This record gives sequence, structure tokens and C-alpha cells, in this order.
Amino acid sequence: MASSDKVVETVIVGNYVEMETEGQPRNIKSKISKFFWHGGSVYDAWFSCASNQVAQVLLTLPYSFSQLGMLSGILFQLFYGLMGSWTAYLISILYVEYRTRKEREKVDFRNHVIQWFEVLDGLLGKHWRNVGLAFNCTFLMFGSVIQLIACASNIYYINDNLDKRTWTYIFGACCATTVFIPSFHNYRIWSFLGLLMTTYTAWYLTIASLLHGQVEGVKHSGPTKLVLYFTGATNILYTFGGHAVTVEVMHAMWKPQKFKAIYLLATLYVLTLTLPSAAAVYWAFGDALLNHSNAFSLLPRSPFRDMAVILMLIHQFITFGFACTPLYFVWEKAIGMHECKSLCKRAAARLPVVIPIWFLAIVFPFFGPINSAVGSLLVSFTVYIIPALAYMFTFRSPAARENAVQQPSKYFGRWVGTYIINIFVVVWVLIVGFGFGGWASMTNFIHQIDTFGLFTKCYQCPPQLPPSPPPQYLLNATAPLPPPLANLTHPHNHIHSR
Repeated sequence: MASSDKVVETVIVGNYVEMETEGQPRNIKSKISKFFWHGGSVYDAWFSCASNQVAQVLLTLPYSFSQLGMLSGILFQLFYGLMGSWTAYLISILYVEYRTRKEREKVDFRNHVIQWFEVLDGLLGKHWRNVGLAFNCTFLMFGSVIQLIACASNIYYINDNLDKRTWTYIFGACCATTVFIPSFHNYRIWSFLGLLMTTYTAWYLTIASLLHGQVEGVKHSGPTKLVLYFTGATNILYTFGGHAVTVEVMHAMWKPQKFKAIYLLATLYVLTLTLPSAAAVYWAFGDALLNHSNAFSLLPRSPFRDMAVILMLIHQFITFGFACTPLYFVWEKAIGMHECKSLCKRAAARLPVVIPIWFLAIVFPFFGPINSAVGSLLVSFTVYIIPALAYMFTFRSPAARENAVQQPSKYFGRWVGTYIINIFVVVWVLIVGFGFGGWASMTNFIHQIDTFGLFTKCYQCPPQLPPSPPPQYLLNATAPLPPPLANLTHPHNHIHSR
């Protein structure tokens, strides 16, 4: 048993060390390129996980707190943070298991990015592959849609000369440029900057809310309705379900077997951003957040707020790329372009992926409620239920458990404890996340459609002031205009002319 494990470990590490050696810099240009562009370390993976996890949902968590109440909001963040870290850990084990089996068969992945549906296919067969592919692609598509909606919602608070729908058109074109980023290897500088941006925004929300103080007559009445309660809970489920790209991030690492605790460490850091910011904004504005799903909308405009908006816009561009890149890979594989070495040809082939995302962002511009709907219907299966079930079915036989590349830790109770945790995850998410959460989020989502309609130009925008009435003499089209001199001498002549 021990010798078998040793052989497996040698196969994995040997392969990655060889790959890492091939990427060693040889001149100044390649050194600079590697510093900014080629990332495959543990730190790169941590930055990718942490920056991708929080994104625009940082702005909707105060809205969730107004639906859940302060105590439930904090507890759900801690609970789903741990649960999300657990299923990311399961995905990492299944990836290493799949890759090891394939490398024993001398399969080379130098020019091929392994994805979650391929892991399911290799370990459990085509039916699992089809289910995983359907849920993962749909979730990533709507995750990209949410980033476009968030871009339009945020920029409106700096420049309201254009409505949010027009801003969606503009940012759709901007985000389409992510087709030129080849893979997650190339997100090194973007992941680092993205985390700095969300860190600034989170602490801006916290400090600005505390300095602003509580609004007059503030009320903290949540939770008041089951619909709102479970809608808020599924938004938090979505918050810590950002690891639909875990396999792609792992594949970008030189040594993916080191991924084990990365997602947990990223989650712990993210909690230092989400808990203080959501609690502070809810403390300051209370029930007013029920009608303001974007936290920026309640804070007074200032240079600090404008800076936070701009940084979040840049970060949403990065997160759009994170969510879309796996979709680009799937599309490339479907049309036979995945191993093409021409960046321009691959970029052109990827463009059709952006068009439906752009269209859906214009149809459903419901910032906030769409997070909950995606969380309950898609994240619940993609990120929680399918990984837990896949792990249990992969290692259901004694032989599979004995020959597993990575044995469960004694801290989790070995195989028995791991299976108990997985069963709990499946039952909880199926009943609370998908069941109650699906009912609540779809009820709320349909309410938004009934209230604002599809293709709405400006979701939750403040009402426009009516234009000032024209002069009285312009209302009477038949009345001749008074001569200028007479008007100067007798200012009320135009009244007598009626």
C-alpha cells in the first residue's frame, strides 16, 4: 500500500516538476512575462480563489442581511463558508484522482485544460458528465450575466446620464475582450489586483457606514417573511459557491496536490471582508436595504465611493473573465479549437460565447434577486450536491477506497466521517438551498419581473424629477408673442393678451 502511494506521488510530482522546468525564465523579457502573466504557484491559486469568491456579491450581502436579520446573516456566512470549503476540498481530491489515473495511462495534458465534467466522465461515466456539464455551464453563464448587470448598476452611481441598459451594452463589449486571455495561468496580476480592489471596497463600505451613522428612524425588523429569509440565505449560498472554476484553477497550478487547504484559507480571508461590511451597512441603513440591493445606492457620493465603484468595475471585468474562461474551453473543445496555438484564432472562436450572456443581462437586469435565483437553482447542485455525491460514488467500493490517491484525514473521521459529512451536505442543500431557497428566490424573481418588467431600462433607479413647466405664454399656441419693448415696459402684457 505504501509503495503504491509512493509511485503515485512520484508520477504526479515528476510530471509537474518537468512542466515547471520548461517554464523557467531565460531572459529579461521572459522574466517580466512570468512575473505578470504566467502564474502557477500556491499563492496564485489562493489569489484566484479569494478574488473570484467575493466579487460583486460584496455589494448585495447587506441586502441579504436586511432579509435575514443580523444574527442569521452572520451565522449563514460562517456555515456556508465552511460548507463551500469542504466541497472545494472534495473537488480537489477527485481532480487529483482522475489526473493520476490518466497519467498512469500516459495521457499528456500539456495542451489540454482538464475541466470538472471531464473529471466526472473519467471517474463515473457519461451520464455524470452530462449532468455536470449542464449545471456547470448554465451556472457559469449566469455568473457572467451577473457581472455585466453589476457593472451597469455600479457605473450608474457615478454617471447617470445613461440608463443602466445602455451601460450594459457598453460593458458587454468591454468584457468581450476577455477572449484574449488564454487560461488561468495568465490571471496572476489580475487576481492580485482583484483582491486588493475588493479589500478596499469592503473596508470602504464598513468605514463609510460607521461614519455615516444610523439613518433617522432606522429599523432592523428582519426577518419578517419566509420568502425574504430564504432568498437572503440562498444569496449567501451563492457567495461561497464560487468554486465552479476550482478544477481549472487547480490545473493552472504546477503542483495541484497542494490545493487542499487553499480554498479554506481564501474563505477565511473573504470572511474578514464580508462580515464587517455587510454588518456595518445593515446597522446604518436597516430596512431601507430591502429596496436597495446595491449597497452603493445608499451611501452618499464622495471621492472614496467613486474610487470603490471604479475598482469594483475593474474587478467585475476580471470576474467576468474568470466565469467565462471555462465556457470558452468547453466551446473550444466542442468546435475542435482547444489545442490551437494561435491566440487570435482562439479569441475569434470564443466570441459567440459572449453574445447570449450579453443578451440575458439585458433581459434580466435584476441586481440582487438574480444572485439568489442562481444560488438556489444552479449553485446548490453544481457546487454542493454533485461534488458530494460524486465523491461518495467514486469511492463506494472497498477497492476504490483502498487504492485512493488521497485518503481522508483522521480529523474528518476517515471514510465514515467523510461520508456522514457528505450526506449532511446533500440533504441540507437539497432541502434548504434548493427546496426552500428555490421557492423563495423564484417568488422574489417573478415579483421583480411583474414590478419592473423584462428588458427594463433602469432597474431600481431613483425616479426622475418631472421637467419644469414651460412659460405660460408657450402653453397658448394661438396667442401672439408680445413685442420686446412692450414686454419690457409692461411685464404682464402677455397675460392680458389671452
